[in-house]
This record gives sequence, C-alpha cells and structure tokens, in this order.
Amino acid sequence: MNKQALAEMVQVKLGGTKVQAEEVVDGVFEAIISTMKKGGEVSIAGFGIFSVKQRAARMARNPKTGEQVKVAAKKVPKFRPAKGLKDTVA
Repeated sequence: MNKQALAEMVQVKLGGTKVQAEEVVDGVFEAIISTMKKGGEVSIAGFGIFSVKQRAARMARNPKTGEQVKVAAKKVPKFRPAKGLKDTVA
C-alpha cells in the first residue's frame, strides 16, 4: 500500500473528493513529522508510538578498504508498534 491507496481508502470511508482525502492524509503525515522534528513523540492508541532517538557517534569500518571511519551522531526516527497491532499481525 502506498500513500495514494491510503487516500483512496479515506475517500471511500468518509466520502468527499479524492483531493480532500489526499489533503487529510497529507495533514496527518505533516502533523507526525512536525512533532517529531521538535523532538516529541506521537502516540496512536492501538497502533504505536512514533519517536526520535539520538544515535551516538561511533567508529565504523569501510568494508572495501578496511579503513576505520568516524560516523557522526544523528537523530533517527523510531516506531514502536502497540501490543494490539503486534497481535493482529502475528
């Protein structure tokens, strides 16, 4: 499933036009992204939690040359599925 298929499902469920459904889906994604940019987390009951994790700087190895390379610290998105979602999928 992709974003367009998700928008079509929203349109079928709520009615309205395809453009309105795409705006709703885009709005949800924008809200999640903007909250995560601020360092917050988004918790959706029964689905899961979107959060931001700080990954520490580390030393890695270039597999081609064997040379050690420093990898800078960075923030990465993280998703923890809710128990209900895990049970449904499993």
